[in-house]
Amino acid sequence: MTAGVGEPSERVTVVGIGADGWAGLSVAARLAVEGADVVVGGARALGYLPGEVRAERIGLPVPLADGLPGLLAAQAGHRVCFLASGDPMHYGIGSTLVRLLGADAVRVIGHPSSVSLACARLGWSVEDTLVLSAVGRSPDRLRAMLAPGQRLLVLSSGTDTPAQVCTLLRDCGYGDSEVTVLEQLDGPNERITRYPAAAGGDVPDPLNVVAIEATAGPGTALFGATAGLPDDAYDHDGQITRREIRALTLARLAPRAGELLWDVGGGAGSVGIEWMRAARGARAIAVERRGDRAARIGANAARLGVPDLSVVVGSAPAALADLPTPDAVFIGGGGSDPAVFEACWAALRPGGRLVANAVTLQTEAALVDRCALFGGELVRLEVSHAVPLGRFTGWRAQHPVTQWAVTR
Repeated sequence: MTAGVGEPSERVTVVGIGADGWAGLSVAARLAVEGADVVVGGARALGYLPGEVRAERIGLPVPLADGLPGLLAAQAGHRVCFLASGDPMHYGIGSTLVRLLGADAVRVIGHPSSVSLACARLGWSVEDTLVLSAVGRSPDRLRAMLAPGQRLLVLSSGTDTPAQVCTLLRDCGYGDSEVTVLEQLDGPNERITRYPAAAGGDVPDPLNVVAIEATAGPGTALFGATAGLPDDAYDHDGQITRREIRALTLARLAPRAGELLWDVGGGAGSVGIEWMRAARGARAIAVERRGDRAARIGANAARLGVPDLSVVVGSAPAALADLPTPDAVFIGGGGSDPAVFEACWAALRPGGRLVANAVTLQTEAALVDRCALFGGELVRLEVSHAVPLGRFTGWRAQHPVTQWAVTR
């Protein structure tokens, strides 16, 4: 059994409960609640318990992750049962407790999730439906998931979420999408309402799920998860890794689920943003010395569906000192400064990837020297675009870029 902070003398039990309340619990779930000394849960979940449950009732700490160790320490030696809304292991407290105490210390008694119930009502296959939680998270992440014909479920944080979703859909050019709000699923007051995103609807019960069948309007910009979004998808002042170079840079960085990228010299934030869009749970920190550009990175990230991108305002290498260990590093600014490279290389985990791009001869020379010392691969990238040339068409070349990619 994995030791944890405030670990009780026996396993913690987590019971999932839905809008059908006490009546919807299995025999095993009822016995777990009735046998507990302490039941911990949100106000709604605790309100489902009948009077004959004699256990002490304690609300969830706020913030949850910071308060749980102290709560568990205070209840050491007691039989503790947590009540979770729906499936405890789907965006639920069950997952948090397992991370804190270890899987062997947590007994989970499940309940149908709101996702399963919603898909059952809608006739959707669960495996083909994308799910986004807006509980404690920005709904802007929905922007990166939109595509014509895509079915999505948004787990609401309350009564405001459906309206926020409709506003976001209209803003993205998806106002023709059909929105279905499913309230109090499996409970006596269950209600299902449909309307186009452009119209909006009534304020629902706080316990609701928002379903979307995405339909893009005429002229809507369609962005996939692949690298190389159009340059005009970003607000920038010219300091941006251009589309074709960016796509090749991301190919070298090779985004993977859950990994962390340092985007050093963030500019418009394009590399960090597309890193996060490319892999589930991918994280990025953009380091940018200018405050106006840092603000622009944050706005670009929210508009393109990755509002969790972190922005650090400061100059490298000093601004890198306290950052978490990266799995990959992109040096888009400061590549000629040996101190910036040394800080990035020292921080990079073994097996991590580093990519640096150079436009000037001075930075190119530095990359050539580093390649000789550390290995890796140098590539010169030259891109030209066809442009009008009088009555004809000619090629206009961008500045060539020297790219160094290396694995530590």
